[in-house]
Amino acid sequence: MLKPRESIARLSPYHSPITSRAGLSLDLNESMAGCSPRVLARLRSLSAADLSLYPQREAGERLVANFLGIAPEQVLLTNGMDEALSLVFTTYLGPGDELLFADPTFVMYPMLGEALGAQVVRLQSGEDLALPVADFLARISPRTRVIAIANPNNPTGLAASRAELLRIAESAPDAAVVIDEAYFEFCGAALTCRTLIPDLARHPNLFVARTFSKAYGLAGLRLGVLTGAAEQIDHLRRLSLPFNVNAVALACLEEALADRAFVSEHVAQVKRGRERLAQLFDELDLRFWPSQTNFVLVRVGAKAKAFVESMQRRGILVRDLSANPGCDGCVRITVGTPKQMDGVVRAIREAVAETRRS
Repeated sequence: MLKPRESIARLSPYHSPITSRAGLSLDLNESMAGCSPRVLARLRSLSAADLSLYPQREAGERLVANFLGIAPEQVLLTNGMDEALSLVFTTYLGPGDELLFADPTFVMYPMLGEALGAQVVRLQSGEDLALPVADFLARISPRTRVIAIANPNNPTGLAASRAELLRIAESAPDAAVVIDEAYFEFCGAALTCRTLIPDLARHPNLFVARTFSKAYGLAGLRLGVLTGAAEQIDHLRRLSLPFNVNAVALACLEEALADRAFVSEHVAQVKRGRERLAQLFDELDLRFWPSQTNFVLVRVGAKAKAFVESMQRRGILVRDLSANPGCDGCVRITVGTPKQMDGVVRAIREAVAETRRS
């Protein structure tokens, strides 16, 4: 009888987090502003021939490399960041090796590690949910082969400093250290939120991943970026499928990168929106975490499920994260457009009042 590998058979199925599209979706950290009009114009200009030919990923990699200020040999375009993570994990992680990360964080990390038969080592952030740097340094061993850190982190919105991340990378020279910068564009001016891409040249075990799903509003096109030392990226190319990125995504890439004004304005709106949420949560005496992303994590307490349901009745979907380690009673709310935020703030006030009365 045909059977899957034991590590696959033990996995819990990973389903899409989309439960509904009936309402304003502030539960998936998507861009509520959509994509650049220049991207839409490029989409509309595509011909039958554009879609009938295999895509040329290398041209897109040259564009991204120029945008990031690194060599094309240091860039691998992927089918979303999920594929980028999968390639790194599969290349460096095997049965018995250790995958190291800190909860709460992106749920794909443990799933990928378990699928490969690795030993998943979960560190737990403290009450402040900040990255437990000392625990990382203490737990690194010769068996540690991959370290995954989202910075800024999902679901907390917090960012660790460049110095802290480099200490971890330098302490694990034989491990692939993946810094997941999916939300980097939303960082504030604080020194605690700096990209590690300029550090790739000095740290051959370091990888930095980016995505076009968030700030660029292209989640539906599934376009991710993995950067690292040229020698290490070459190893990943051997595993990567040659036509993994579709022609439509590649056709839109140049316009997405070129329209910096659109991205800058969207990011500025998100920053203003998350400040509105922070002020609201202060007013309502709710614990929240200062965010460097396009969402805010807030602790509404034991009635988190009721709060989410109350928001849904008002046409707004938010994410209950109570099941995540360290996030009991917490809800994650994506920042909407300025017009949407007027209704969101009103709905939050009403939902909090409703759950406090019940």
